[in-house]
Amino acid sequence: MKKSAAKRTTTFKDQQQIVYPLQGVGQIISIEEREFKGQELLYYVIYLEVSDMTVMVPVDKAEELGIRAIVPKKEAEKALKLVSEAYEPVPADWKLRYQMNLDLLKQGSVLDIATVVRTLYHRSKVKELPILERKLFDNALKLLVDEVSFSLKQSKGEVEQMIYSRLEAEAANAKSKESERVEEEDLDDDDIDI
Repeated sequence: MKKSAAKRTTTFKDQQQIVYPLQGVGQIISIEEREFKGQELLYYVIYLEVSDMTVMVPVDKAEELGIRAIVPKKEAEKALKLVSEAYEPVPADWKLRYQMNLDLLKQGSVLDIATVVRTLYHRSKVKELPILERKLFDNALKLLVDEVSFSLKQSKGEVEQMIYSRLEAEAANAKSKESERVEEEDLDDDDIDI
């Protein structure tokens, strides 16, 4: 195990905070050269706080795995705004929904993660989520909270509260719109002559 001064340029730097899709926010604790199948390869050694795990990722594979820098403040704010926007109804078949949301999480952008949180939160208000979807929601929420808290330099508790208050506000807004629609239909029904 040789510590390397990174003879070649790397996308990420030592001690940089990064996002590893489906794993969460991590910190590059070192960039090292290791031998693999007779070749010297450069690796990012990443500590993932959420799982208290250290992983090694070949520098050449990092982009392919979706590893990226923490989003800037503006992008984090966009994700929070997305959470509070109206949502599109999703397929009733939970397996199809699960796969669609899992694919979004694998893409790993903060906006994709926010979309999964918003979709599954609102779906859970219609009907209780199956266990796998509930785990997916919990994972997506944790990923969103972690990244946004790093980006906005706020505590995870504050960010989680912010996300829930925005989700609840949209849920109340959607419920109000649905009530208005039902009332209008009832009024229209009164106009029908029998």
